Amino acid sequence: MNYNLNFNNIGESYLFAEVANRVAAYSKAHPDKKVLKLGIGDVTLPLAPAVISALHSAVDDMSKSETFKGYGPYEGYGFLRESIQNYYKENGVRVALSEIFVSDGAKSDLGNILDIFSKENVVLVPDPVYPVYVDTNVMAGRKVIYADATEQNGFLPMPDYKINCDVIYICSPNNPTGAAYTRSQLKEWVDYANKKGAVILFDAAYECFITDNSLARSIFEIEGAKTCAIEFCSFSKIAGFTGTRCGYTVIPHALEKDGMNANKLWLRRQSTKFNGVPYIVQKGAAAVFTKEGMSQIKANLDYYRQNAKLIADCMDELGIWYTGGKNSPYIWLKCPYGLKSWEFFDKLLNEVQVVGTPGAGFGNNGEGYFRLTAFGSKEVTAQAVESIKKLLQR
Repeated sequence: MNYNLNFNNIGESYLFAEVANRVAAYSKAHPDKKVLKLGIGDVTLPLAPAVISALHSAVDDMSKSETFKGYGPYEGYGFLRESIQNYYKENGVRVALSEIFVSDGAKSDLGNILDIFSKENVVLVPDPVYPVYVDTNVMAGRKVIYADATEQNGFLPMPDYKINCDVIYICSPNNPTGAAYTRSQLKEWVDYANKKGAVILFDAAYECFITDNSLARSIFEIEGAKTCAIEFCSFSKIAGFTGTRCGYTVIPHALEKDGMNANKLWLRRQSTKFNGVPYIVQKGAAAVFTKEGMSQIKANLDYYRQNAKLIADCMDELGIWYTGGKNSPYIWLKCPYGLKSWEFFDKLLNEVQVVGTPGAGFGNNGEGYFRLTAFGSKEVTAQAVESIKKLLQR
């Protein structure tokens, strides 16, 4: 028996686990200090009433033989997939029902999708990047190359035709930087992928935060994307399902190569390794896209947008460079005083008890930058902003 030696090539702890460990150690040493957390992108508002009502109704269904549900369809129940299909349609995108697959979250699918691709594929990811993109490929032994995202390009790297790759990760609006690609920029990536015979894995987890109509909420708004892209989305950010777990992946029928079809491969993979999302959760998720559900969820999203504006306004007042804050729940700021990311993390934690996420944890180009999230409560966000302001003005 041999273990997978590729695990030796990733960090011993996940970035957010390290953040949690440092905060726990501080809190243990200073039990009288209240820590203000703007680090991990977990939501704080409860599920919308329409969702809660649907969850209760689904629990009742499970108590009666005539409505009880056992194993469900591998792709997800039709009622949820139809609601997702209609959501796309309302945003100007048409997808077939059979192109939609329900899952337990975008994070899972972004890692699991690799099962349908050869280990010999070369993977292109931006730097800085959401750690899951890199770690899941390194675990499998794939070669990972990087597209430099920097302050100079607004943390939105563009394709380089001198580089050959097979799998491309794009997240827009981006985690961690909050930057969002324009439609014309996404078209360049689509053209590049089609030219190279590559596939784009498009993480649209934060599409619900886009308020600028000139920005695309789906890669499939871009001409040519259905022959080169797979889209991942989640109910975690739009509806607060971080603890309930539900997401979806859209794989066009047109995505084929060498006689193999990505949609069919994914269905085969899911039917082998996945027994589906619980019926109760799917009923709750379907309520998200009802008229009542969307009205309630819009209020929640506006709440987080106001938090983002509080943080962004603070950065403007202090004269600190940043991206995000608009069309995104994240603010990606340049560490003041030339501090490194973890140095700034320690300074905020030890001096004003504010927790963010060090940019260095997202890649080499993240060094010297820092991520704050708008997913805290309004009270915590306001208090944290005032604390940061007083510290840096001092």
